[in-house]
Amino acid sequence: MENVSFDDFKKLDFRVAEIIEAKEHPNADKLVVLKVRVGEEEKQIVAGIKVFYRCEDLVGKKIIVVNNLEPITLRGEASQGMLLAARSNDDLGVLTIDKNIPTGATVS
Repeated sequence: MENVSFDDFKKLDFRVAEIIEAKEHPNADKLVVLKVRVGEEEKQIVAGIKVFYRCEDLVGKKIIVVNNLEPITLRGEASQGMLLAARSNDDLGVLTIDKNIPTGATVS
């Protein structure tokens, strides 16, 4: 894997976000559409986690997102960031916060 310079890493804005809504993507088997709150802002993130999580179990989770990722459209749905998750073999876990840290807090 290629190394990334510290200057490039500093360009990424990792933030705490809370999932306030989760629904299945209407045009994809593995995607969910999440509405998240990052501080005072709400954004939509499309994530390939449907195989691992039920939508109703995601609401209320505080997660880590890449807040300044260039927006893209995935199967017709806008995605304005990316959640972080860890994967091992056939399992995946979304990175969550274990304390009451406010949304919008920076991750370092």
